[in-house]
Order: sequence, then structure tokens, then C-alpha cells
Amino acid sequence: MDQKENFMGWEDPGITLITGASAGIGAEFARQLASQGFDLVLIARRKNRLEKLSQELHKKFSINVEVIIGDLSNLDDNHKIVSKILNIKNLDVLINNAGYGINKTFQQTDIIEHINMINVHLTSAVMFCHAAIPGMIKRDRGVIINTSSTAAVNKSKMGVMYTTTKTALTVFSELLQDKIKNSNLYIQSLCPGFTYSEFHDTDSMRGFQRDWFPKEAWMAAEDVVRLSLEAVKTKEVIIIPGKYNLDNSKKIREAEHEQYLNAKRL
Repeated sequence: MDQKENFMGWEDPGITLITGASAGIGAEFARQLASQGFDLVLIARRKNRLEKLSQELHKKFSINVEVIIGDLSNLDDNHKIVSKILNIKNLDVLINNAGYGINKTFQQTDIIEHINMINVHLTSAVMFCHAAIPGMIKRDRGVIINTSSTAAVNKSKMGVMYTTTKTALTVFSELLQDKIKNSNLYIQSLCPGFTYSEFHDTDSMRGFQRDWFPKEAWMAAEDVVRLSLEAVKTKEVIIIPGKYNLDNSKKIREAEHEQYLNAKRL
């Protein structure tokens, strides 16, 4: 199958490393970047799913795919992935995509579960960015996409730790981009809203109903990834894909501003 031009226009696309690659947005990043000629390192907990995706993409696009089984809540696994990153000589794209939700209140959730979420959403991303950036700077090219959430922009109250960790990831991305602004590196905080995937079908999200939210609030993972890659050219850090998500975030910010003005008048 003929490969498409890659989203950066590089003549010799190198390796993309993707966490949370077994389903949803992570798997879609793998498919779209494989179609653009990138070799892949795919990381997730589910070996069978990764191996199936690996075989599919190798056969379809004739690229090399390496599978690493890792649980990013476990710091030992994260250190192994750091070692892998440090040994990749042509890492072009790092996608910190691993994530999950918890459909319970803060107090109903065991503290270990909160710590695990911090490690998956934030600690792992910090470790992998810290490992990847020196090599990217040396090669003077690279893209890092940190999958956050509209919860980070809208300060959603639905999940205390989910919103907190995703907000931290977005701020981290903003500050990091400012530090490397004079290089040819680009860092994006991708902030999708509700996305059709297995995210809401896990045990930790038991009880969640998709019809709690209107159909127009939902996007396909394919569209989220496409818009993310297209947005790299804009050099903007925070990317909110989809008109519904953009409009909703704008309304929330406007309402917050009005509340601020009203408070000043009191």
C-alpha cells in the first residue's frame, strides 16, 4: 500500500513511540502514523491487542513495529521505557497518550488508585519527555503530543484527580514548549472531549452511560488524531479538536469571566 506524506514533511520519517496504544486514540495515532511511513514502538498493558495491531500495521504498511508491555502506574516499567527512549537514535515523535478515568468520587476511591492515575497521566509523561528531548534537540527535530482533555481547559468537576492530572499535563506542555521555543521541536497538549473508544467501557468507568451527553459531543478517534496532526503546523500548544468542544470551552470561559466581573462588583 502506498504511504502518505508524513505530517511534518520529513523525507526520512523515523520512529514514533506511543503509550496507551492498544485502543482508542493511541491505536489511531499508530494507524495514521504508520500510513505515513513511521516505524513504531507501541506501549500498553494488553499484549494480545498490541501484537494484533503490530501485525496489522506491519503487513499493511511494511513498517517496523516493536511492542513493549508496560504498566505506566509502575515506576519500574517507566524506567524501562526511559531506557528504551534513550537508545532510540531517530525518535521523531513521542505520544504520551496513556490514560483512563474513574467513575467514583474522590473519597470513594482508594488513595493508591489516585497515585496510580498521577503516575499514568503525569509522571510517565514527565519521565519520557525528559528522556526524549535531548536527543530531539541534538537532531533538531521532533514532535511531542501529550494527550490531555477538555477537562483541563474547562476545569471539569466530574473527576477530581482526572481533571487535576490532565490540567497539570497541559500546563507542563505549555511551559516545556516555552523552554524549547528556539528549537525545531514542537510540543502539543491535545485536549479532546468525549471520544468513541474503549475509555468508557473499562471497569474503572463502570456505570458511565454515553447517552448522558448529546451525540454532537462525541467524536471519532480518527478525527481527533487527524486534527491533532494537522494542528502541528499551527505551532499552538493547546489543541481542542472539534467545533462542539471549541464552542463549549468558549462558553465556559465566558461564563467564568462574567462570574469574575460580578465578584469584583460586590
